[in-house]
Amino acid sequence: TLILQTLRFHDVPSTVHLPDRRKEGYGLNIPEIERLAAEEGPGILLTVDCGISDVKAVERARELGFMVVVSDHHMPPEELPPAHAITNPRLSEDNPCPHLAGVGVAFFLMAALNGKLEAMSGKRMDMRQVLDLVALGTLADMVSLTGQNRILVKNGLLKIAEAKRPGLAELKGASGFSPVAALGAGQVVFNLAPRINAAGRLGSPTLAHDMLLTPSHDEAAKLAQTLTSLNDERRSEEDRIYKEALEQAEANPKRLGFVLYGKDWHQGVIGIVASRIVEVYYRPVLILCSDGESLKGSGRSVPEFDLHAGLTRCADMLLGFGGHRQAAGLRIAPGRLDELRERFDAVIREELGEEPLTPSLKIDAEMPFSQASDFTVLKGLELLQPFGIGNPEPIFASLPLRVKKRKAFGHSREHISLEVTEEGSGITLQAKAWRQADQIPENIQGQRIRLAYTPGINAYNGIASVELRVRDWEVL
Repeated sequence: TLILQTLRFHDVPSTVHLPDRRKEGYGLNIPEIERLAAEEGPGILLTVDCGISDVKAVERARELGFMVVVSDHHMPPEELPPAHAITNPRLSEDNPCPHLAGVGVAFFLMAALNGKLEAMSGKRMDMRQVLDLVALGTLADMVSLTGQNRILVKNGLLKIAEAKRPGLAELKGASGFSPVAALGAGQVVFNLAPRINAAGRLGSPTLAHDMLLTPSHDEAAKLAQTLTSLNDERRSEEDRIYKEALEQAEANPKRLGFVLYGKDWHQGVIGIVASRIVEVYYRPVLILCSDGESLKGSGRSVPEFDLHAGLTRCADMLLGFGGHRQAAGLRIAPGRLDELRERFDAVIREELGEEPLTPSLKIDAEMPFSQASDFTVLKGLELLQPFGIGNPEPIFASLPLRVKKRKAFGHSREHISLEVTEEGSGITLQAKAWRQADQIPENIQGQRIRLAYTPGINAYNGIASVELRVRDWEVL
């Protein structure tokens, strides 16, 4: 969307093709390149957030007469594609912004091109107007919010608050926010991004693209509602697959890395499920499903294990793979599934040792409720935003508390709200534990506990209140 908006500003004729992940997989594919050559003729072929591993597809594009420019941020393989130009921040070890998301690479590429095109079109686009897209894409891609990414996201969130783009204004409305609400990074990640991603997971990615590009609020509103419906469908499918995957993991507790498979699991959802299994077991996970004559998989990892490097050590048995340190995709022949289970587990044991890893939680400081409920303190903490990978939210330990009330809420009653009173001061605050209903029992009511928590300001319905997000708890 960002690239198309920039090119159209300069009246450069351009079309976009977004691969259907179920029919075409991710990134460049030869059949689509051949179709483009036959129907539109070879021109400049610019990849976005893909292409760095697609050696054969780039070779075919060049054979057909395309000028190929690859823009990507995924880990480069040993053999680079024979493109005319490659822009990837990971190609150089001394790059000042190595953690850019795909949209960040596109932004800097278009910013440079914007200056070059000015001589042709006689006008120059204000690149700040696409920072909303940069923030949305950077947060959705879960990259490190340090360096350039921090600057891009911090300023992009201001643009999202302005809601001058009809698509984002309507998407915020469909997500339960005021169109002009100022959103934090977490609200974008958990509310806007899943709706965008649902388009590619269960429908067509073109739905999200059209919504972000349209100048019409009416069209944007219809598309935002469609995405919300798809996201509801995605959540239902995710819960089903998660339960089945969890049963497989529970049946193999001695594995240090899980390779889980379901023939009818939806390939648009398995990556999310992999993340949830990692949360439960704190072990690297590969989840696969059937895709034609091969199996397609999505993997997630823990910080201690480089998933891309681990798959590289299994490369001889894979039909293809690519990705990052903590997230990757792969394809394998069905007959090698059991072999992959053994090899993946062996690679992890060799790298991390024979004992399962245990997650640790870093507490930044002890914070009494007198500070946690002080809006001046909370506003000061907000200056540290945007929070995310590379810049985590601070976590505080409470003083001893008494649980006055426990209440389950949410679509499947999967979340817990606690009303807790601090001993000594008598201050009572609301604490919410997301997806922890099965871990916080009903008999916690009335007990003395301590919380590891992150305080924040909840501005729901325009009324500001203090809310604690529970990260962990212990009974005293």
